[in-house]
Amino acid sequence: MESKEIAVVRDFIAAINQGNASQLSSLMTEDHTFVDSRGKVESGRENMTTGWKGYFRMFPDYRIDIDTILQDGNLVAFFGSAFGTYNGNRGLVPENRIEMPAAWKAIVESGKIKVWQVYADWTEGWKIIEEDKEKG
Repeated sequence: MESKEIAVVRDFIAAINQGNASQLSSLMTEDHTFVDSRGKVESGRENMTTGWKGYFRMFPDYRIDIDTILQDGNLVAFFGSAFGTYNGNRGLVPENRIEMPAAWKAIVESGKIKVWQVYADWTEGWKIIEEDKEKG
């Protein structure tokens, strides 16, 4: 049987994969913290709900696929891949498709995600976004 912490993480991933910012919001603590792959920190449920809405506009088909999940108490680490199509100047064209291996860390507190941290190499993704800006 899966732990409560892993179940919350799976629900959070399902909300991401559905592009459902309001469901994500309901799964965040009030003082939720997001750390992106460059180490930039954003905090607050309201702020991050707005951030996810913007991200879903940029990558309307964004998805996370998980291969492995590890848990240590309220810390859940998971590994897999992230992918989506950048909705830039060229629109949702195959050339704007980004896919990368990634890892995430979540800290679960009282049945909600307190910390969500992403580890991924966005080098190719930034190239695609810059190319879209130049050619769009």
